[in-house]
Amino acid sequence: MVFIGMDHGTTGISFCIMSQDGETIDIFKIDREDSKSGKVSAIEELSKRTDLSKVKLMAITYAMGDGFNKILPIDKVEDRGILSINGAGKVTGGGTLVFSELESSDIPTVMIPGLHKNSTSLNELFNAAYSHQASPEKISISYNALKESGWSNFIVADISSNSVDILIEDSKIKGAMDACIGAMGVVHGPLDLEMIRDIDEGRRTANECFSHGGAIKIAGIDGKVANMKDQLLENYRNGDEKAKLAIDTLIMTVAMEIAGLDVVCENEIEGIVLTGSIGSATEPFNFQDEINRYFKGKYDLKVISKESGAIGAAQIARDVFNGADEILGVEVDLKK
Repeated sequence: MVFIGMDHGTTGISFCIMSQDGETIDIFKIDREDSKSGKVSAIEELSKRTDLSKVKLMAITYAMGDGFNKILPIDKVEDRGILSINGAGKVTGGGTLVFSELESSDIPTVMIPGLHKNSTSLNELFNAAYSHQASPEKISISYNALKESGWSNFIVADISSNSVDILIEDSKIKGAMDACIGAMGVVHGPLDLEMIRDIDEGRRTANECFSHGGAIKIAGIDGKVANMKDQLLENYRNGDEKAKLAIDTLIMTVAMEIAGLDVVCENEIEGIVLTGSIGSATEPFNFQDEINRYFKGKYDLKVISKESGAIGAAQIARDVFNGADEILGVEVDLKK
């Protein structure tokens, strides 16, 4: 028996192929531009790595996932599970083509929802405060963090193109802070007063501001999303002062967000799980060491794979197939 997880990420679409006993068979990523151009087929890449007839279930994430609130079979989810693609960051179309290819395949598939105002699993205060808290892969990331850490009360810090921090209490997601309202990522970030003025005066759209509100804003970097992180890190290695200020500022905002989630947790936090391409970074700076300067050893910090979104989705597929009726408090509904 084989299970597959898919993470619909900002820079690419990642897959994890996993056995029944939890062994990772393979992890790979499809570049969004390659998918959009037709150079790469998700089904072909999967079939190179495993016998698709042995796949018992695949769990996938897509975009904001704000059109549904349960883990559902893909044919029970309308409009790809999203209310609108607008305001969701830069759109390339590569992820849409992968989704369509998987949707038309014979692989049994479930979709993981995002965390939003209609999510019944979340604390009502978070739902009242924020219309959207996290996209679907944050659930799979958190599930992998739960499996890796063994903790019941913790915070997941997923730091990459955007930064989203998730609060887990009693092994259920209590709430999260989305990239457009909280900490900076490399590319995306919160809208501040200057951006609001730019929007009101017609100089930029809100989505353009969001898609340039991260560390790149400080470092003065623009271009393709897939290249921005590498450019920022290269500038950092070369001693660029703006790049260092950008990274240091990103880390500060993440530390503030984590501390804020700790305050609203009713139980004592057991630790912080760090993930994402920046959250798991060890060079040209060690993210764990840098953020611990703020925490001063208060928290037990654990770093997991930057591919935790795809890994966690495969773990969800496996556990749903084996009878799980909820994942981190999110209901599983496989009824036809």
